[in-house]
Amino acid sequence: RGIRLGGGLLRGGWACVLSSGSCEGNSVERKIYIPLNKTAPCVRLLNATHQIGCQSSISGDTGVIHVVEKEEDLNWVLADGPHPPYMILLDGNLFNRLVMQQLKGTSRVSGLAVSIAKPNPPQGFSPGLKCPNDGFGVYSKDYGPQYAHCNRTVWNPVGSGLSYEDFDFPIFLLEDANETQVIKQCYQDHNVPTDGSGPEYPLCAMQLFSHMHAVTSTVTCMRRNSIQNTFSINPETVCDPLLDYNVWSTLHPINSSEKVDPKKEFIMVATRIDSHSFFWNIAPGAESAVSSFVTHLAAAEALHKASDVHLLQRNIMFTFFQGETFDYIGSSRMVYDMEKDKFPLRLENIHSFVELNQVALRNGSILWMHTDPVSRLNATVEPQIKNLLDILSNSSVGANVTLQEVGFSQSLPPSSFQRFLRARHIPGVVLTDHQASFQNRYYQSMYDTPENIRMQYPEGLSPEETLEYVTDTAKSLAEVATVVARALYRLAGGANDTSAIQADPKTITQMLYGFLIKMNNSWFQSIIKPDLKGILGDDVPQHYVAVSSPVNTTYLVQYVLANLTGTVVNLTKEECLNPEKTPNAEKEMYDYAWVQGSLDPNSTSRVPYCVRSTVRLSKALSPAFELREWGSTEYSTWTESRWKEIRARIFLVASKELEIITLVVGIAILVFSLVATHFINAKADVLFSIPRDPGAVAY
Repeated sequence: RGIRLGGGLLRGGWACVLSSGSCEGNSVERKIYIPLNKTAPCVRLLNATHQIGCQSSISGDTGVIHVVEKEEDLNWVLADGPHPPYMILLDGNLFNRLVMQQLKGTSRVSGLAVSIAKPNPPQGFSPGLKCPNDGFGVYSKDYGPQYAHCNRTVWNPVGSGLSYEDFDFPIFLLEDANETQVIKQCYQDHNVPTDGSGPEYPLCAMQLFSHMHAVTSTVTCMRRNSIQNTFSINPETVCDPLLDYNVWSTLHPINSSEKVDPKKEFIMVATRIDSHSFFWNIAPGAESAVSSFVTHLAAAEALHKASDVHLLQRNIMFTFFQGETFDYIGSSRMVYDMEKDKFPLRLENIHSFVELNQVALRNGSILWMHTDPVSRLNATVEPQIKNLLDILSNSSVGANVTLQEVGFSQSLPPSSFQRFLRARHIPGVVLTDHQASFQNRYYQSMYDTPENIRMQYPEGLSPEETLEYVTDTAKSLAEVATVVARALYRLAGGANDTSAIQADPKTITQMLYGFLIKMNNSWFQSIIKPDLKGILGDDVPQHYVAVSSPVNTTYLVQYVLANLTGTVVNLTKEECLNPEKTPNAEKEMYDYAWVQGSLDPNSTSRVPYCVRSTVRLSKALSPAFELREWGSTEYSTWTESRWKEIRARIFLVASKELEIITLVVGIAILVFSLVATHFINAKADVLFSIPRDPGAVAY
């Protein structure tokens, strides 16, 4: 690989000299390489026992490009092609377990660049596990063993498990169709086989850099981190725990610095806000995350608008968990903090639990209610669950949502609620659009996009018009949010008519646009702090938990929730930023945020204001890292490897013959130069002697 790269450099160098006479180093590189700027790598993740993902060699991996658009094209790569190793440009429809297992077992492949399939693969595509978060939920050999390991229900039947495989070559996603076309054109010009024989040099090649620092497992990499931090002057971290923050708020304010009275009861509403796919930071999560947390936010808004909400006997806690994709990071941490008295609430304060899971792909009007069959055998818990189900069912009367209970013999789907059940028998329900296996055929994949939840817009709309356009998806989720809000009102002790409690489809359509299409929109701009406006990029929003926190999703859920449930207060900027200095601010009860506000219609400046809310953040870092139990089987142990550079580029490589000729000529010139230098040095007194002045006379 190095010789081919060297040949390419020599060819490029000669071309540079011939075309311009002389070149700067970076100019030489620009003439040789075409960088691929819109790519996403597969990176290495680790847990207590395994490493998964991909990596390149330390100097990057190089190969001759071969385009594979149908399975027959693999024969050239695996057997017939005369120029291995190959760098494959793989059509997205062929990115599946069968093909990847063939490529994994050969030295003739140096890497992979995957193009996005359009339209989405009709058969579905999920690189996640068939049994997500297996072993970290409530079911085990000690609790409902008949339900453990998805024995009764395979939740994600199309799951191939590709995201949990370890590949020893780099794999990149090509996000830009134009760059994909550039690679294909280079292949067409230089690499297409003619009559079954190999193409002539020069050939089009690709180089991928994604070398990972961590190896083996979280136990190994965290131990190396610890040794580095103990003995090294300049420690080099090789991996970081996946972490972020949970977002939570309460209907009635509570003192966040004190413990809640054990007699006070809370209804806990929960959902996850993260997703994942095979490629790093590609996690659109339309159905797996966004549909549920957007519905949750809309229900919180609808409930806060109820006129008698301050009279409710029970409080309601709205909770948004981060890192749930990776063995319930956020929920396991909150349970841990409640058990250790590091959170205002204790588990004993939770009266009942309502979780919104995947809810955007309902069949008709049906929404399914899942409960835990094991805890329902408890004579105390069963009546409470029955009451919870009755309230939910009754709340759907008159709405275009029909709630149905799943059979008593079926376990809970993968859900945050399972982590709470591990600690205590809590009456609870998980609401989903699926009775058994997921409706979502693109779970934890790059194809879980707005199209997957049937979001459609008329052509020709401006960005602002698209933001405001109420889609059918938004209307459907508003119906679900309305039912949930009404049920929560009843569960909290509300006795009045609930017909006025109504979720707003316009709010939901704005959230769907912001979280799935474009974060940098006028509404999001108006509700965040001025110093956070940089998080509103123009790229498609992603919802990966990552290792730096808070991530964009967490910030935006925090400020959307504050906007929908908080109150605008008449405080100056200084008073809002320093509420502890403001009389009657009750900083322990409320959070204050100075936000940008909307643009003034008569100028280009904004009209900022202060928002008071009960929204808080709490750590979403697995307890395993607090306890330094890196091999834990009780808590999530996922870490992400560090790396120095991620990049991809294409270029032309010369034939071996030309490389050898170039090398021989170079050696010959070197030898000739050495001989000439030696000869000139030996005869220097003759060649460079000063001639005698002919006019000089010696006496």
